[in-house]
Amino acid sequence: MINPDDLTAMIQAGLPGAEVFVQDLTGGGDHYQATIISAEFEGKTLVQQHQLVYRSVNQVMASEQLHALALKTFTPEKWQTQQADVVQPS
Repeated sequence: MINPDDLTAMIQAGLPGAEVFVQDLTGGGDHYQATIISAEFEGKTLVQQHQLVYRSVNQVMASEQLHALALKTFTPEKWQTQQADVVQPS
């Protein structure tokens, strides 16, 4: 198993400057969801963006410490648009 802080650090090491938010989906330390905002994603398809992230965590996935990783990837511009689309309660 891997903890959220270690997973965050691995992704940030592979994508310097990225903002990374990791959530443990089951509480078991092996199924996570990560939201990553990185300028490295500019001009890349969604598949290419995910491949960049998976390269960062390949070692823990191969060792089966990490069983599942759901990804949400955004460029900084897309992230700003995403946040602007969220309706704020009044």
